[in-house]
Amino acid sequence: MCLAIPLTIEKIEGNTAIAGAHGISQTIRIDFIPDVQIGDEVMVHAGFAIEKVDSQEAQKTRDLYQEIFNAFQ
Repeated sequence: MCLAIPLTIEKIEGNTAIAGAHGISQTIRIDFIPDVQIGDEVMVHAGFAIEKVDSQEAQKTRDLYQEIFNAFQ
């Protein structure tokens, strides 16, 4: 099983991008999604964007992770 985190593309430089959520950004690889653009929502696993998703799906996933986080507090 793998977990992917939804992030928003903020900047693109070649095969890498800066992507973030909740004020935290990180450098990711975008080799698997060559048509990614600034503002796109992507699912990131192990530093790689593995799937482009719409904003509703990204928010749904963020909400689920928040629910899990809250359950452990």
